[in-house]
Amino acid sequence: MGHWSYREMKEAFGWDLKQYVYFGGYPGSAGLISDESRWRSYIKDSIIEPSISKDVLMTTVIYKPALLRQLFELGCSYSGELLSLNKMLGQLQDAGNVTTLASYLNVLDECGLLTTLHKYAKDQARKYSSIPKYQVYNSALSSIYSGKGFKESFTDSRHWGRCIESATGAWLAGNADEIGYRLYYWRDKADEVDFVLEKDSKTIAIEVKSGHSTMNAGLPAFQKMFNPQLAFVVGSGGVSIEDFLQADLAKLF
Repeated sequence: MGHWSYREMKEAFGWDLKQYVYFGGYPGSAGLISDESRWRSYIKDSIIEPSISKDVLMTTVIYKPALLRQLFELGCSYSGELLSLNKMLGQLQDAGNVTTLASYLNVLDECGLLTTLHKYAKDQARKYSSIPKYQVYNSALSSIYSGKGFKESFTDSRHWGRCIESATGAWLAGNADEIGYRLYYWRDKADEVDFVLEKDSKTIAIEVKSGHSTMNAGLPAFQKMFNPQLAFVVGSGGVSIEDFLQADLAKLF
């Protein structure tokens, strides 16, 4: 299952940024976006279901396939947000325990659907004991479970801010293995940074801001605590989202 970049979708189909943020980077769906019902059916029937049925259930022992599907849908709907596994247990039927959920999340990550980011810390134990932040690999996956259509999404400024962050996270997550960095988030009380990239001894902090985002002290606080090699804003007051989604991320290092 291939994920196309914004640049590729733009050049091949003439998509603008809003279309890419909402509809994501599955080229096979590009001709269907004028009919959102058909587009949603395509994503579910031609992308999600084959990925879960063939890539997961036929190659991995999954004792609760219905739970795996529930977990995937809930994780996609929370893309860009934090939710503890214990709280997730309360929203899933026949969920079992957090160990089961964690193992199923690893499977979804391996097949390129949904990943979880840990909180950045110098202490490895603190990283992996943190509340996970959910992140789709393709923003189409969060859009179809958002309950909002295309026009409704970008006219709701708060929701659109989440869409922008999720699309940015998908771009970062999709490039992590190839470039060789690890992707985290960071939060300390009211201070937060959306994405932290770590490769060898280099650390990069990125805060995503849509036009209606409020300013926070996350980047300065992170810089004071960790002294990263690079810290910058994507969006309002920084690198444009359109430019960042077409950037060569390897050059950051």
